[in-house]
Amino acid sequence: MTQALEAAIASAAKLPPQEQDALAALLVAEMESEERWGELFSHSQGLLAELAQQALLEHAAGKTQPLPELE
Repeated sequence: MTQALEAAIASAAKLPPQEQDALAALLVAEMESEERWGELFSHSQGLLAELAQQALLEHAAGKTQPLPELE
């Protein structure tokens, strides 16, 4: 465990039990969310490559237009 995490846990340990439980729930939810996003992205690489290839082919065929200049 890193020193930063140890310090955060030590600080959280000083909170009332109800606040500790709320913080724990937030932390678990965040970790689960990150895991789900990682899984979704790992399964989408083939589709993203296919879409990129399609966009390149459309551009080469002259089917695209430049974006307007940003002000």
